[in-house]
Amino acid sequence: MPHHYSYRVVFSREDGEWVGLCTEFPSLSHLAATQVEAIKGIATLVAAVVEDMTAAGEPLPEAMSDRRYSGSFVTRIPEQLHRTLAIEAAEAGVSLNRLVSYKLSLPTPMTGRPAKAGAKSHKAA
Repeated sequence: MPHHYSYRVVFSREDGEWVGLCTEFPSLSHLAATQVEAIKGIATLVAAVVEDMTAAGEPLPEAMSDRRYSGSFVTRIPEQLHRTLAIEAAEAGVSLNRLVSYKLSLPTPMTGRPAKAGAKSHKAA
């Protein structure tokens, strides 16, 4: 059965190398001089771990791409933020759900923090 795991590569300033990562195996990483070597390295490492886990009869993590998502989740926010968002939604003539969904769809850096004011976005031509 093929595994559709999620991979990414980031540059580590501390190590001065590229780091290959796999979302479903957060304890694994692979350092390499190039992005291509990093992705190949982490994929090879994951394949070896999957082989070992399979041989040992251990359950494998479900791939993010194979999971089903309902399209809804619940989150708690401070009362003042809720009020501010509700006012913004009312002033825009949209539901609070639509406003929050729109805000969540805006691009943010991989840190999960909003981009700094005045930061330029890079779009492919």
